[in-house]
Amino acid sequence: MALDEIYTTLIMEESRSQHNRGDLENPDYKELGHNPSCGDEITLQIKMDGDVLKDLSYTGEGCAISQASTSIMIDTVRGKTRDEAVHLADTFIGMIKGVSLTEEEEDALEDAMAFEGISKLPARVKCAVLPWYTLKNILEK
Repeated sequence: MALDEIYTTLIMEESRSQHNRGDLENPDYKELGHNPSCGDEITLQIKMDGDVLKDLSYTGEGCAISQASTSIMIDTVRGKTRDEAVHLADTFIGMIKGVSLTEEEEDALEDAMAFEGISKLPARVKCAVLPWYTLKNILEK
């Protein structure tokens, strides 16, 4: 199986997964992210422990790319500090915009690297970056 097929399978499986969906009890942050061009919508919830993103979840509807990106982002940033999470978001957004990443940055993005090819699909870029911008909006306030 080719790498792009593995990534496609990962995105489809993650978009159907329920493991990061739902409401947190008493989240510290809750923010709506919306892509008006296609209708994707997520509500990201974060529970902090000091400066660490202790737990995250989301609710929402949209295409497989937006939903999978949200779930994978949650897995990637859970347990990270606020600054680490913002840096990961910037790295992901840069990758989607076609910026070449170092091997260290690729490793840090973990499964989010599955979206690397989205940069070649302009109509899907906003779908992939929606949760990452929503996260940045919360953490940079």
